[in-house]
Amino acid sequence: MSRLRNILLGAGVAAVGGIGTKMAVDYFRNRGKEEEVPEVEEEEEEATVANLSPEEVAYAVVEDDSIQSFLDASFGAPGRYVPTRPPKVFSYQGEECMVIWAYDNEKEKNQLLAFKYTDAGRKMVASVGYTADGTDYNLPGLDETPFAIEVNGEQITSGQGETDGTDEVDFVPAGA
Repeated sequence: MSRLRNILLGAGVAAVGGIGTKMAVDYFRNRGKEEEVPEVEEEEEEATVANLSPEEVAYAVVEDDSIQSFLDASFGAPGRYVPTRPPKVFSYQGEECMVIWAYDNEKEKNQLLAFKYTDAGRKMVASVGYTADGTDYNLPGLDETPFAIEVNGEQITSGQGETDGTDEVDFVPAGA
């Protein structure tokens, strides 16, 4: 079973279809839902993921309801976070991650929540709260990955702080 499938199982998130691949620049810029990929034999799927170029990403499309269940179980407050945009569950340059965009009903702002998966388990590498009035971020360990958050066209790869407000925050390859 591929590491990407293991992540989905461990998080209790259900995939729709198989594991897809595409150019990373296209995957990370797509704010909509990815197209479902037909399922293939496990060996073929593993070979595809193992033979990615550094510019490609392997990804899974997930069931919307399972992301809500993950949020409810992970944060112990059912309904606090409500997904606002399709999540991204992917493998890129040896990093397996899940990124969720949700509205935080308690703090009344949008959130980007990014998790990195390793053999030791799940680690949050980015938490970004944003409204039109302001953006706050905490990026513990994001600088240990090839990723950045992008706010108003500016990439941020580490630290904790605040910046201008925005309507969207993206999770992108650093330097792209």
